[in-house]
Amino acid sequence: MENWKLKEIVVMSVLSVVFAVVYLAFLPVGKLLAGLFGPIGYDVIFGIWFIVSVIAAYIIRKKGAAFLSETIAATVEMLLGNAMGPILILTGIIQGLGAEAAFAVTRYKSYNLAVLMLAGVGAAVFSFIWGYFRSGYAVFGTGYLVSMLIVRMISGALLSGLLGKAIGDALAKTGVLTGFALGKEQRRKKTA
Repeated sequence: MENWKLKEIVVMSVLSVVFAVVYLAFLPVGKLLAGLFGPIGYDVIFGIWFIVSVIAAYIIRKKGAAFLSETIAATVEMLLGNAMGPILILTGIIQGLGAEAAFAVTRYKSYNLAVLMLAGVGAAVFSFIWGYFRSGYAVFGTGYLVSMLIVRMISGALLSGLLGKAIGDALAKTGVLTGFALGKEQRRKKTA
């Protein structure tokens, strides 16, 4: 971890723990939607399971923030009782890598809405590929698979990217992020 400050590690960890609880809370919602609409129902809200990677990267703006926060959240979610067990950690790693890829493409220099939404889409694509092999998506027809992927990508863009930015901006407005990259950016915008 390149030049990470203790406060950045603490904030990333706290966000990861908070969102591990959020992730668990959304499992029944996903099950309900899957019960109503089939497997694609989960994809409608799948983006919520990537959101900490976007928020942590948006606030901290350092290499590895998206990957580490998602991995920590998955680990905590498993420890809190997610029935998937230890394989959930690998799932978090894969989702975190998908989000991290978007920031790496910009060389960690751009954290605008488009990049945040791209991070959500990246996590969606990586998670979908993992799900294809792990969850047996091969049984579905091509049209259904493409629909699942598109819905998951939209969910990643909106629920991770757009909502993640909104949460980060709301936190910055409270003043609690003044010592972080996002807080400093917000201050510069106010004085410009």
